[in-house]
Amino acid sequence: MDRLDNTVRPYAWGSPTAIPALLGVEPTGEPQAEMWMGAHPGAPSRTARGTLVEVIEADPERELGAATTAKFGPRLPFLLKLLAAGAPLSLQVHPDLRQARAGHEDEERRGIPVDAPHRNYKDANHKPELICALTEFEGLCGFREPARAAALLDGLGVDTLKPYVDLLHARPEEAALREVLTALLTADRDDMAHTVAEAAAACDRLGGAWAPYAGIAHHHPGDPGVIAAMLLNHVRLQPGEALFLGAGVPHAYLSGLGVEIMANSDNVLRCGLTPKHVDVPELLRIVRFEPGDPAVLRPEAAPDGEEVYDTPVDEFRLSRHVLPEGAAARDLTLPTPQILLCTAGAVDAGEHRLTPGHSVFVPAGEKAEVSGAGTLFRATVVV
Repeated sequence: MDRLDNTVRPYAWGSPTAIPALLGVEPTGEPQAEMWMGAHPGAPSRTARGTLVEVIEADPERELGAATTAKFGPRLPFLLKLLAAGAPLSLQVHPDLRQARAGHEDEERRGIPVDAPHRNYKDANHKPELICALTEFEGLCGFREPARAAALLDGLGVDTLKPYVDLLHARPEEAALREVLTALLTADRDDMAHTVAEAAAACDRLGGAWAPYAGIAHHHPGDPGVIAAMLLNHVRLQPGEALFLGAGVPHAYLSGLGVEIMANSDNVLRCGLTPKHVDVPELLRIVRFEPGDPAVLRPEAAPDGEEVYDTPVDEFRLSRHVLPEGAAARDLTLPTPQILLCTAGAVDAGEHRLTPGHSVFVPAGEKAEVSGAGTLFRATVVV
């Protein structure tokens, strides 16, 4: 096993205290948004043998196993994170694999630099993701039923929102949602800023179901994404609950600390709540305008004590082991690569003592026996 030394990304929306509190260190005063565990070239984990990118590149089959290498190539196909939201993230969607490959090929052909601010497809991979709450965690996920979104907007009593309310009562529902989101993102920015200001004041006054949007507007005054956010389901996860976010599903995280795992990709199309580039035509091509309640995942218990978060992708598999005091050691050896992350208590993984926020990389087939009293998340792949 390799103990991982991981980079914390200081994105502006990050909580300044949540990750330091988990690690048991003093806050720096700066936002600490994400701690990355994996072999993403932007911030690979470091080991005593070099970065995890270098370790894998030196002998992919030994580190990843023959089956993983054959299925995904000579790279770790997932990125594991601690994510700490102190303010809303951008409202966004991710492409599916076919869309990502086509979009990446098109932008490469057109010579758009990979670091250009208007670049949509930085790589040719999709980006399904799973967020599992460690604290109470709030987010937006998928479209509400249009009638419910209409009621929420109508309840604000803002005259300039009436046309959107009327559109949301149209049929079919998918077309209504598409038309409203298109109208919001293409409206005159000054007119929309005035509408958003009125809506934010009403949300603040009304509270209740409108309270989350008052908070969003506080961080993003005048942004049409504030109104777009009201088209989406507001979700509050309790610790241990999770959300899976597939291709085309609009979402944003609002607050809380969680363990996030995703396919190793940087492809994001933004809908709002951001000063960054919003490519409206491409966004509308990718978004799935399918209303419905989001499915909150709870782990499924296996006989060996593993609790698995079941998802329909192979690039990652996230599970949890809660080790009680005095329990026998558990053998977590797998023929696939693993990252083990402690989030509570103290767990011995081989020769390494893991406390909250600390992690190890386990090469494929390497002996992985764990013991102690604590909570351990396990990230691996499906082959």
